Amino acid sequence: MSTDEKIEDLIYHNAPSFEIAKVLKADIHDYFATLGKVFQESSGKALLVTHTKKIDSIISLAYKAVKREMFREYQPLTNSIPVTLVALGSYGREEMSIKSDIDIMFVYKEIGGFNAKAIIEKILYSLWDCGLKIGHRVHEVGELFEVAHSDITIKTAMMESRFIDGSKYLWTSITNQITKIINHEPKAFIVAKFAENQQLHAKYPLSMEPNLKEGKGGFRDTNLVFWIGKTLYNAPNIKHLPQEIVQEQDYKEFRIALELLFRVRSALHIVLNKKDDRLRLEYIPAIAKMLGYDEDHTQQMRFLATVLGALRKVHLFSKIWVDAMLQTLGLHQDTQHPLYNAPPQTIEEALLALGQTKDRQNIPMGFIKAMIDTRVSTTLEKCHYPHIKALFYSPHAYELFELFADATMLSYIVPPFKKMVNLPQFDGYHQHTVGVHSLLTLYYMENIADSELQELFFGLSSDEQALLKLVAFLHDVGKGRERDHSIVGAEIFCQYAKELGFDDTLIEQGNRLILHHTLMSRVAQKEDLYNHTTIYKFVNVFDSKKLLDSIYLLTYADMSAVGKDIYNHFTAKLIQTLYTLSLDAIDDDERLSEMSKRVRKEKLLQKCPRFFELPKRIQKKALSIEADLLFLKYTKAQILDIVEQSMEGVDWFNIDANGGFLAIELVRNTNLNINYLLNKLGYLKLKNMDIFKLYDGKKYFKLEFAKNIDKEEIPHIQDIIHKALSVTLLKQPPSIYLHRDEIAIDCTHSHNYATISIKCHDQDGLMSYLMGIFDRLGVDIISAKVYTHKNRAEDLFLIEQNGNFCSNQELIINELINQGEK
Repeated sequence: MSTDEKIEDLIYHNAPSFEIAKVLKADIHDYFATLGKVFQESSGKALLVTHTKKIDSIISLAYKAVKREMFREYQPLTNSIPVTLVALGSYGREEMSIKSDIDIMFVYKEIGGFNAKAIIEKILYSLWDCGLKIGHRVHEVGELFEVAHSDITIKTAMMESRFIDGSKYLWTSITNQITKIINHEPKAFIVAKFAENQQLHAKYPLSMEPNLKEGKGGFRDTNLVFWIGKTLYNAPNIKHLPQEIVQEQDYKEFRIALELLFRVRSALHIVLNKKDDRLRLEYIPAIAKMLGYDEDHTQQMRFLATVLGALRKVHLFSKIWVDAMLQTLGLHQDTQHPLYNAPPQTIEEALLALGQTKDRQNIPMGFIKAMIDTRVSTTLEKCHYPHIKALFYSPHAYELFELFADATMLSYIVPPFKKMVNLPQFDGYHQHTVGVHSLLTLYYMENIADSELQELFFGLSSDEQALLKLVAFLHDVGKGRERDHSIVGAEIFCQYAKELGFDDTLIEQGNRLILHHTLMSRVAQKEDLYNHTTIYKFVNVFDSKKLLDSIYLLTYADMSAVGKDIYNHFTAKLIQTLYTLSLDAIDDDERLSEMSKRVRKEKLLQKCPRFFELPKRIQKKALSIEADLLFLKYTKAQILDIVEQSMEGVDWFNIDANGGFLAIELVRNTNLNINYLLNKLGYLKLKNMDIFKLYDGKKYFKLEFAKNIDKEEIPHIQDIIHKALSVTLLKQPPSIYLHRDEIAIDCTHSHNYATISIKCHDQDGLMSYLMGIFDRLGVDIISAKVYTHKNRAEDLFLIEQNGNFCSNQELIINELINQGEK
């Protein structure tokens, strides 16, 4: 038995109202439980109409039961009862979403023979008992005009009235009143609704979590078109507005976009099982799946990009149609604009006119509509590229490209934007889509708030400024692809900049900026800025003042465009520090050459399969090793051997006696008494020694001797090494004698290294003696060359300039001399 039949049966047997309410409530529960299935069969506006009809039927059944209960066998004809049930708002338009409140107006006429208010009260209680969320108004038909005049929201709701049930005689009176309401002060009403819409746009701008109802491009935009159209033309819907307002092809595009938004909002309400018009990021997987998208990140991004594109389309056409209707009332704000009566016939005319106009804030919608209509192909012809290039020379390029974005023409005007114009970013950092972020980056490049950065920007030539604005605009153009977006973006940029006609030298600068556009912010915020390796690796990428200035400006604009307070006082200070330190380092050609070689070795390491097998933490630590000489002197295989041994967490050594001389490698985690080791192995005659700081307090040692050992001696050498790793103190050799003129210190050897040369009579234990003193004084030896000829020793030490050496030269020399004399 259907619900209608059950209700009829209950009414026939004079069942109490709560029994009828139970049946209706169960029917409503079953209906909402099947909405997911209904959505798949009939979504978009069709689903909303189906939903409206269902609610209509429940309300009619409830009213039918109330009439039978109150009048019993004396029930008059429905038209004779002075009560009419009227749907308001989205319910009246048949656009009410699944979980929206049901807005009803009960209108009655005061007739002595009927207790209309009691009937209405009974209907209301019955509907509440059914579990429906009812928003209601109760008015006597004669007071409708006065009530509507007192509140614009009530007037708006009444404009959308639709008959549900009740007296059609009374409905005729109601429609007469509504016509009177609509025709009363139409201009004031339209101005107020337009202002209200502008406030909503300011409150809910288009974002990655759009408000589908009240945000820019949402249903309130379409409602505004309907309200104004209803007021001026008494049009029942947008489609029936005059042809000169709404062209057929435009309406088709608009309707496709609107249908998608209807589907998304219905899916949102079904998934959440409540009313929420904000499409939040956490809801997207379930909603995208419901709309047929695959369950992967790329498809979910595509879904949101499609929704954002639909919102832009709805907003564009709503704005065009509203503007056209305002024109009939003389409410145009742009009639004095030089482009008001100059609609372009071709895209070339449009680009020229926009490039020349000084008032870019209030471009007439008629001009924009004409510009949209000039599109004769899906892509812009390359003969128009010089006009596009000229826009980047304008001091207000942002305003022009934002206009193209609002006109949904950005990907047409700038083809590289096609895949990114509405692309969302689910990284928890960016607050805008890629397209909006790119536009804002261009905005901040043209509207620099920092006086120091302003000076840098205006110090560039006009060509360099235009190129940098193009870089700012396209820096993220590679996003949405499988490969690294910086690499893809640089490739796209180079091709497009060449097509626009930029100089090859400038294009190469832009290529480098986009390849490394995140480097400055990352280094400034995550690395030690007072570490020379950090600075020189950065300067190795941006190796001229021009490039440093440009990346400084790009970083400022990029970070400012991410969202509120991302570029703040703290981050600005860090980035300025990096810039200043880099300027100081940029003229050190010798150091930059060394760093360039190191960077090349690092890139080779990063391409090696063995490197990829290392834990991410160790990879990062390996590349942060400060000892540049390690990267310059050793092969990638040797470096990986050292790193792999260092990550074991225990002391490690290797004895190689297979060649013509003995070589010992050690990685120590805690202690190594090098003085002891060299003293015990002095008879083998040390020839070369490398000492490199690794990470986490670990050091690598390599000692090469002039003599070799037999295999039988290896256990003895192993024992010496084990003791060197545990012995902490060793008495200095008593018979080492050095004179001041045998010691030479050079603190200008290089930016990072000093040298100390010892030329003296060859003495047993000399190397052990020297290393003991250096160790005690905190002098960091990087490498040592030992040469002996005719009983003369010539030892050369490369020393890290860490503040303990050059500032203590006299102390070190005195220690070397005095210790030998004791």
